[in-house]
Amino acid sequence: MIADRISSLADQVIAGIPLDREQAEWLVSHADDACLLDLFRGATRVREHFLGRRVRCCSIVASKVGRCSEDCAFCSQSAHHQTHVAGLTVLTSQQVIEAAREASANGADSFGIVNSGLGPTDAEVEQWGAVVEQIRRQTPVRVCASLGVLSEAQARRLAEFGVQRYNHNLQTSRRHFPRIISTHSYDDRLATLRHVQSAGISVCSGALFGMGESWADRLDLAFELRDLNPDVVPLNFLIAIEGTPLAETEPLQTMECLKIVSLYRFLLPGKEIRIAGGRETHLRDLQSWIFLAGADSFLIGNYLTTCGRAADADRQMVRDLGLELVEPPVPRRVAQQA
Repeated sequence: MIADRISSLADQVIAGIPLDREQAEWLVSHADDACLLDLFRGATRVREHFLGRRVRCCSIVASKVGRCSEDCAFCSQSAHHQTHVAGLTVLTSQQVIEAAREASANGADSFGIVNSGLGPTDAEVEQWGAVVEQIRRQTPVRVCASLGVLSEAQARRLAEFGVQRYNHNLQTSRRHFPRIISTHSYDDRLATLRHVQSAGISVCSGALFGMGESWADRLDLAFELRDLNPDVVPLNFLIAIEGTPLAETEPLQTMECLKIVSLYRFLLPGKEIRIAGGRETHLRDLQSWIFLAGADSFLIGNYLTTCGRAADADRQMVRDLGLELVEPPVPRRVAQQA
């Protein structure tokens, strides 16, 4: 029976034996609508074995928005597209610090500074690095950055400033990537991630689904990520934005999104799998099912150029499932005063 085979594959993963490509393809082809609950059950077992019942939250701030030189087909910030994002907006250091405080108050244990553009200048590395130092002094959140392509020296400098995690998504498979982005290469992204790892910064890298990729592309990316070995794997689902080349793309079905989550849990069993952009749009009333499908982390608050839902509703969702929301740690200076 299909249910028995899915359960057996979950047992294999729990025993520490990774799935191979043939087994992953079997899951894709056999875990159809009639067996999705069996797939979710297996993914939940894997999640609870490796990560328990803990759920983590992350929040981001779009600190530099618009006028991006890159032509990413999904992005409203690209200067190549005519979208609702007009001109360039850059937040002040104080605005970013306030956003970090708000993220911590909302229950996020990680906070990301996200900039548009191919990558930062050395001056921008210094500018945002100084902001990171301030956030680390004033809040308990883990500070992350997503500034684009980095040189080896820039990655080392960010580490010196105290950046604890760096996000740079591969987005899709190597095969599908040129259909989505032409102004930089897949290898540019991989090189940045290797620079970040060499600098001792935790890596966050994942995907954007719903851009016309195949299941083979989704598997290719999962195995690429397994080789890369990031700590966090964010999964996004395309929000088709007017004015972008993907504006007329048909949205993924809810159960297909959840199947992707489960597949990635089977293939990346011990990783923090974070559900990010497109959660509200694609999952609607089934947002809580991300945890049943195997996720253990999600983004709260707003996204880069689209809105999320209220943080208190998300926290309640976690509590209603009987899961444990990981709270931001108490800053050391506060603990010493207690």
